[in-house]
Amino acid sequence: MGKEKINVGLLGCGTVGGGVWKVLDMNREIIRKRIGIEIAVKKVLEKDKGKAKAAGIPVSKITDQPDDIFNDKDIDIVVEVIGGTTVAGEFLKKAMKAGKSVVTANKDLLAQDGQELFRIAGENNVDLLFEASVGGGIPIIRPLKECLAANRVETIYGIVNGTTNYMLTKMSEEGSSYADMLAEAQQKGYAEADPTSDVEGYDSARKLAILSSIAFNTRVSFKDVFIEGITKITARDIMYAKELNYTVKLLAIGKELDGRIEVRVHPTLISQNHPLAAVNDVFNAIFVRGNAVGDVMFYGRGAGELPTASAVVGDIIDAARNKVKGIKGRLACTCYDSKPIKDIGEIRTKYYVRMKVLDRPGVLAAIASVFGNQEVSLASVIQKRNIDKIAEIVWVTHDVLEKNIQDALKIIGGLSIVEDISNVIRVEGE
Repeated sequence: MGKEKINVGLLGCGTVGGGVWKVLDMNREIIRKRIGIEIAVKKVLEKDKGKAKAAGIPVSKITDQPDDIFNDKDIDIVVEVIGGTTVAGEFLKKAMKAGKSVVTANKDLLAQDGQELFRIAGENNVDLLFEASVGGGIPIIRPLKECLAANRVETIYGIVNGTTNYMLTKMSEEGSSYADMLAEAQQKGYAEADPTSDVEGYDSARKLAILSSIAFNTRVSFKDVFIEGITKITARDIMYAKELNYTVKLLAIGKELDGRIEVRVHPTLISQNHPLAAVNDVFNAIFVRGNAVGDVMFYGRGAGELPTASAVVGDIIDAARNKVKGIKGRLACTCYDSKPIKDIGEIRTKYYVRMKVLDRPGVLAAIASVFGNQEVSLASVIQKRNIDKIAEIVWVTHDVLEKNIQDALKIIGGLSIVEDISNVIRVEGE
């Protein structure tokens, strides 16, 4: 290239943006030796100069004008860490159309507009890299695209939201309620004041859309993912899960079977012997099954200033190497197929069902009869005597069709002997 250094334009200087600056600064010499050229942040887009200065960025590098970055021909790579979808999307498109490779950590944008962004990257022959969009510092995007490229990926199970994993871990360890653990997570800064995206599963669903698009080579967007959050999980569910040798986790699940894809996020009972059952607190993990490699798992911190910045800088280094070698667009979009996505009613798995019923003879037989009539095969049942002539029953099924169990529960819920169906949780990973 004949250049003395690779110049970077940084869009945003929040937690991740400040972390990117710190990682590039503290590992500057190591990075230079590894790729043979210096990487330097030339300009930082940030309206709040105090925030940028607090991160250690010199005032001379700070601008509040986006075009100072997009129109600068010396800037080779643009890094977007401002978040959101509207402005961030416009900025990424503008950067790529100006011939600049881009790096982003923006899962929301990729899950929503990934197809268009990859089209623009291809048309302009630039890199679009996004390792930090899923799993923070955990390497997973590049391994799926490169290291596991020889495989047909069959299954992905992901614990990809630290807030909910922390809450479920503490509920399991301490027997605490959902409300108490949410308050504690907010107090410790693990949960936002409005925790909806985390606890309702939206954050995990966006990450699953990205992972599944790569793993199954077909475009999956956020709207394709079935989503159910953890708000209905109680201490009693966790108690029964332990009794049945399960652990409750919020899983992002992607599968391909017979050329069809299922993508779903929901609370899941997973065997205590499964590797994901031991992933606790704010840690994340992605478990992948390939038809050649078998089972592999990627584990680490899924968020945080430096872990996420580590992944962003890794992408910057990759883009810089490509610039040095005169290569562009090497890791292009891999969504070359168009595979149908299953409706949730078409999936097959096991189910945990907890209900309260009248404590009198014949009740179990009547409910079991309804399950049987709807082709729901039962594996086990636990009955606990409660108060006021009400008994609590937990059923666990064999693998059954989701539509069948939902049909059965509609009928059961209308029986006079049933006070309520307290919870239904899917069972996976045995």
